[in-house]
Amino acid sequence: MTQLSIYQVDAFASRVFGGNPAAVMPLETWLPEETLQALAMENNLAETAFFVAEQQGSEADFHIRWFTPRAEVPLCGHATLASAWVLFHRLGWQGEHLRFRSKSGTLGVRRLEKDRLELDFPALAIRPVAVPDILARALPEVSSQVFEVPHDTNLMVVLDSEDAVRRAKPDMTLLKTLDNQGVIITAPGDQCDFVSRYFAPALGIDEDPVTGSIHSALVPYWASRLDRTRFRARQLSARGGELECELRGDRVSIAGPAILYMEGRVILA
Repeated sequence: MTQLSIYQVDAFASRVFGGNPAAVMPLETWLPEETLQALAMENNLAETAFFVAEQQGSEADFHIRWFTPRAEVPLCGHATLASAWVLFHRLGWQGEHLRFRSKSGTLGVRRLEKDRLELDFPALAIRPVAVPDILARALPEVSSQVFEVPHDTNLMVVLDSEDAVRRAKPDMTLLKTLDNQGVIITAPGDQCDFVSRYFAPALGIDEDPVTGSIHSALVPYWASRLDRTRFRARQLSARGGELECELRGDRVSIAGPAILYMEGRVILA
């Protein structure tokens, strides 16, 4: 019988029931991939993060992987934030900074004041694409401003207003047939710099509450459009969340708080 620690952390939230919940499962060694996927499916959250300590002398402190209920993903912000919170607040990490090795390169996290954490993520390139017919049918609000994020195959749709983003009701059955990771919609914000929502039904996530990783693409886009490098962003899901972002050359910083919801043990017979 194997027992594994598990933590559930609400990321990009200063109170429970806000932000985006992530499961965090520290491991001593990697389990078989099918076991990791089964655990993520059982947890049934947008992402479950697993990490293993790297050997001394490595360029990173931990190796991290993220799984939705259906698949492994190349980058995840909220579950990285949650993992760092667990390391800092439950597992005794003494430093002010830590580094994760991932499918998207080395990712940094550092402590900020007021119990916030800051992610150091890659800035992801985007390129304009023709509007796929399925997307036009699934999201009638779609305009001609559609971009692809080649790193993770997300599509990004730019709408005219925050209200348009809030009112959008995409057809999830159609979005699931797009054969890509998901769809970001974004627009200028009324009380912040920009807003967004994110849908990934093909990965088992109809709408993600707060998605740190999409800001790796959103921040460079809005930096170019607004000729600025620092932003306050808001994700307009039912739970909602606010993020402080900055473009730093080929990197993006994404900051916010996190709070523990529960911790326990998983029993693998």
